[in-house]
Amino acid sequence: MRLFHSAASAVALALVAQPALAEELATKKAIEAEYDSYLAPLFLDFHAHPEMGFLENRTAAKMAAELKAAGLEVTTGVGKTGVVGMLRNGKGPTILIRADMDGLPVEEKSGLPYASKAKQVGEDGKEYPTMHACGHDTHITAMIATARRLVATKGQWSGTLMFVVQPAEEGVRGAKAMMEDGLYTRFGKPDYALAFHVAADLETGKVSASEGIQYSSSDSLDIMVPGIGTHGAAPHLGRDPVYIASQIVTALQSIDSREISPLKPVVVTIGSFHAGSKHNIISDEARLQVTVRANEEETREQVIATIERIAVNIGKAHGLPDNLPVKVMRGSGTPVTNNDPALARRLNAVMARELGAQAVVPFAQQNMGAEDFTYFVAPDTGVPGYYFAVGGTTPERIAAAKAGGPAIAGHHSPLFQIAPRESITLGARAMVAAVMDLAGKKK
Repeated sequence: MRLFHSAASAVALALVAQPALAEELATKKAIEAEYDSYLAPLFLDFHAHPEMGFLENRTAAKMAAELKAAGLEVTTGVGKTGVVGMLRNGKGPTILIRADMDGLPVEEKSGLPYASKAKQVGEDGKEYPTMHACGHDTHITAMIATARRLVATKGQWSGTLMFVVQPAEEGVRGAKAMMEDGLYTRFGKPDYALAFHVAADLETGKVSASEGIQYSSSDSLDIMVPGIGTHGAAPHLGRDPVYIASQIVTALQSIDSREISPLKPVVVTIGSFHAGSKHNIISDEARLQVTVRANEEETREQVIATIERIAVNIGKAHGLPDNLPVKVMRGSGTPVTNNDPALARRLNAVMARELGAQAVVPFAQQNMGAEDFTYFVAPDTGVPGYYFAVGGTTPERIAAAKAGGPAIAGHHSPLFQIAPRESITLGARAMVAAVMDLAGKKK
């Protein structure tokens, strides 16, 4: 009887799963056909015209036009350059679907035939080469695919969809700006929030999501180290900020090994060190730019407080007067991004059911990258969030790299590249599957 019961259960499960698999096959074919006929030129256009954070005027206008053409109610200028598209389809949950759209001040060296040659004047007034070196062009193209598919299948779900085209993710500023501009008061508080990121280190055809922490926190700190300028041949007559700042750089590397528990991941990276203008002049200032990463909010605050303590007191130890203290300024930052455990378990099961069990890879944190999606799902919002990764590199390229061929370039590299068709179509399929599950089926 037990054997019969197990076999009967398996048959029953297979019968239940068959309609879902058939429906997913139809979705797969429809989205792939739409990529070939409509989406591919959009991706190429986005890739050729990357724009930096809060300067995405062309990208925002194009996204607004595409969402409006798909049948959504569109509002622009939310959180500076952000776009919101609303799709109302009867009673049901409100689901936020987010895609970030900004590029980076990076000169593309991928060698791709469609590589970006664009340049843009940044917020600082300087001109930079620009590139979609993090895959945001795939995110917004997949959003268009998702919107068009869900409009075409309105008879199969019920509720309200909030498509959020977010600016300035790279500086972790855009989500906060949209929230401060009244995203939830103006458009309604969602019942769920969804997003994905293409991943260069994950092979195409795969998705992965945590049932807890998905991304680390990130904070940008600026450290101003004053000095007393003098001739390089007479250092005793001044206070050398380069030497003092060098001591600070070295001392900050002790934080993760001597200040924080070894069981709690922490990264303190000095990304920029600027001082002086001539060989034989001791300058009167040095500036450091620092990024801090942590996996817990308590640890995050402890690290930042420790950086300030170390920096200020090293300045004092080297004789800086009280009226010339080392200053630590905290800039933009984002908390840890956590998936809602119950929602993640539910949607991970949906991904396995709709995309196939082989498509779902158990999540493992590979680095301490950060995301400002967390502002949409912060504890004080009460909005459960689900953020997942979509594979961006073909198995063939990964196998070639393992065999000694060209390495897979990481995100923010000038060599960064992903497989657009595979990434965009799978990202859209996964997002449609999640919405269909959360919004249910009309009777």
